[in-house]
Amino acid sequence: MSSGKKNISPIAWVPTAYFAMGLPFVVLNMASVLMFQGLGVNDVQIAFWTSLILLPWTLKPLWSPFLELFKTRKFYVVTTQFITGVAFGLVALSLTFHDFFPVAIGFFALAAFSGATHDIACDGVYMGALTPAQQSKYIGWQGAFYNIAKLAATGGLVYLSGYFIARFSAGNSASDASFMANRNAWMIIMGILSVTMILLAIYHVFMLPKGGGASVAGKEKRSAGDVAHELWAVLKEFFTKKYIWYYIAFILLYRFGEGFVVKIVPLFLKADRAVGGLGLDNQQIGVYYGTFGAAAFVLGSLLAGYYISGRGLKRTLFSLCCIFNIPFAVYALLAFFQPESGWLIASGIVFEYFGYGFGFVGLTLFMMQQVAPGKHQMAHYAFASGIMNLGVMIPGMLSGWLSNAMGYSVFFIFVLVATIPAFIITWFVPFRYDDKGNLIKDAEADSVMAPDSDEIV
Repeated sequence: MSSGKKNISPIAWVPTAYFAMGLPFVVLNMASVLMFQGLGVNDVQIAFWTSLILLPWTLKPLWSPFLELFKTRKFYVVTTQFITGVAFGLVALSLTFHDFFPVAIGFFALAAFSGATHDIACDGVYMGALTPAQQSKYIGWQGAFYNIAKLAATGGLVYLSGYFIARFSAGNSASDASFMANRNAWMIIMGILSVTMILLAIYHVFMLPKGGGASVAGKEKRSAGDVAHELWAVLKEFFTKKYIWYYIAFILLYRFGEGFVVKIVPLFLKADRAVGGLGLDNQQIGVYYGTFGAAAFVLGSLLAGYYISGRGLKRTLFSLCCIFNIPFAVYALLAFFQPESGWLIASGIVFEYFGYGFGFVGLTLFMMQQVAPGKHQMAHYAFASGIMNLGVMIPGMLSGWLSNAMGYSVFFIFVLVATIPAFIITWFVPFRYDDKGNLIKDAEADSVMAPDSDEIV
C-alpha cells in the first residue's frame, strides 16, 4: 500500500500519532483526578464524573463505520487533535470561573469524544498506509510512544504541576492561597497540553499520510443507511457467538476490582494522613505513581508476553488473573499502616503496577484469540474492548461514594472482595480456540449451526 508520501518514513509520524493518541486518555483518566482534588472538589464528584466522561471510548465502535463515508482518515486525525487541543485550552480558561467544575467537565467530555474518534482514525491510517510487513516493523514504536504519553502525563506533567503549586504557594498557607496556587498551576498544565496537541495537529498536516477513507479510488460509495445496516449485522453476529454472554461477563469482571481502585488511588496518595491518606504531594505522585509505576507496567507487559508464549493462554489465564488482582492488596496495607518512607510507598506502587501490566495482557489476548475471531474480527475486538472499558467505568463511577462511606482502609479491603468473582469466572471460562488458533473439537461440534459458522475450517 502506498502512504501517499513515499519519501516520508513511517518513523516520522507513527511515534507522534500514537503519542497524541495516548495523551488525552491518560490526562482524563488520572491527571484530571488530581487537578480537581487540588481545587477542592469532593471525591464522590471526581470519581463519578471523571469516570463517566470516558464513555466515548466504550461507544466508539458505534460511530467508527460512519467515518469512512466522508473525508480521509488523515482529516479526522488532524481535526480531532486540533479539537482536543482547543478543549484543553478551554479547560484552562474554565478554571477562572466561580463554578468551574461543570464547565471543565463539559470541555473534558469534548476532549474525550474527540480523543476516542482520533483513536479510530489513527488506527485506520496505520492499517491503511502501511503494508503488513511495515505494520509489524513499526508496532513497537506504536506501543512505546503510547506509553511514553502515559509517562509524560502521569509522571512529567503531574510532577510539573507539583512544582508550580509549590512555587505559587511559597510563604502562604492560607486555604484560598492554596486554591489559587493549584488553579494557576493546572491552568499552565492545561495550556501546555493545549499547545502540544495543536502543534501535533499542525505537524501531521504535513507529515501524516491519508491512510484511505471515502476518497479511496475504486471504493463503492455507501449511504449512511447501508453503513447502519452493516453495523447492525455485525453487532447481531457478535451477540450470537457461542459463549458470548459468558465472555461478556468475564470481560466485565476481570477488571472489576481495578475499576474501583483506578480513581481512588491518586486521591488516597494525596489525601492528608489525618483522613487516612498518605499525604504525598503532586511531585511525589508524579515520580512514584506516574513514572516508576508506568515503567513497571511496561516491564510487566513485556514479560507477560514471553510467559504466555511459553505455556499458552489457556494454561496461564488463571495465574494471570491472580497476578492482576492480588497486588491490589498493596493499597489495603498502605492504608492500614500509612508508612512514611517514600521508597516503601514507591515499591508498593511498582509491585501493583507490574502485576497490572503482567495480568492485563491476558485479558487483551483472550479478547483477540477467543472473542474476536470470525468474519468481522476487527469490529468484534473493538466491541469487546468497549465492553472492557465499561467494566472499569461503572465501578469507577461508584468508587468515590464507597470510599467516602467506608474510609480508605475498609474500601481497599472491599476492593479485594470485589476481585473474587474474577477468580471464579476465570477458572471456569471456556475456550473456543487452541493456542494455534484452531477451533477446539467440542466447540466445533457445538458451532455447526452457529451464526458465525463460517469460522469452521
